[in-house]
Amino acid sequence: MRYIDKSFSNLLEIKQSKFIAHLVPYSLYNSTLQELKNSHPKARHFVTAYRYLNEYKQIVEHSSDDGEPNGTSGKPSLFVLQGADMINCAVVIVRYFGGTKLGTGGLVRAYSDAVNLVLESAILKKYEIQITKEISFEYSNLRKIEYECDLLNINIINKLFDIKLVYKIEASQENIDKFLTKFERILKVK
Repeated sequence: MRYIDKSFSNLLEIKQSKFIAHLVPYSLYNSTLQELKNSHPKARHFVTAYRYLNEYKQIVEHSSDDGEPNGTSGKPSLFVLQGADMINCAVVIVRYFGGTKLGTGGLVRAYSDAVNLVLESAILKKYEIQITKEISFEYSNLRKIEYECDLLNINIINKLFDIKLVYKIEASQENIDKFLTKFERILKVK
């Protein structure tokens, strides 16, 4: 699976109709859609599709044709995201009608091409499932632990200062394993 960590956009023009595709991280989907509706008041359609992982690691998908003929815009856009194995992202395609009807096949191609175009210009990153662990250690090891977390791209989600330090950390399985192996003698893992 792949994901993006910032927004990208690209323009496709077919028979005077403009298709402006915006690929955004899923966390920005609602605000981006609202912002685009405000900044493009004369646009005819705002077609959307998204895919994200929920808290149970299940893929949630949705698409909307926003007034285009049923199945000609939202679904094809979603199919492109699926085919590219994208996750935790959304695409919003702003359409300005150019006066020439494209037909159902033309619309499917146009929306698919618009999403493919923005995907080509995007910087895609490999998605790895994140593992969460709780570790505890002595205060004297604080600098070593935090330095290694930074080095291995391990996020410290929570810090609890008690008799010992208790950290909740999150990273890929590979990075968690490297970290725990390096500090197995000084850490207690829950």
